[in-house]
Amino acid sequence: MRGLDLKQDELFSYTTLEQRIPNDHPLRPLRRLVDTVLASMDRDFDGLYSRRGRASIAPER
Repeated sequence: MRGLDLKQDELFSYTTLEQRIPNDHPLRPLRRLVDTVLASMDRDFDGLYSRRGRASIAPER
């Protein structure tokens, strides 16, 4: 079982990571592509996890 991807934006900074990366930065489209690919593999990742025990950290994180 995998947990939610919770972000603590305000932990050490008052600006988010999204605000620091320019809109035209090459990482932005790459991030969208990787998120899409990982989302399509979600069912495969689900099969790798035990249905019992403590929740673990997803390998894609």
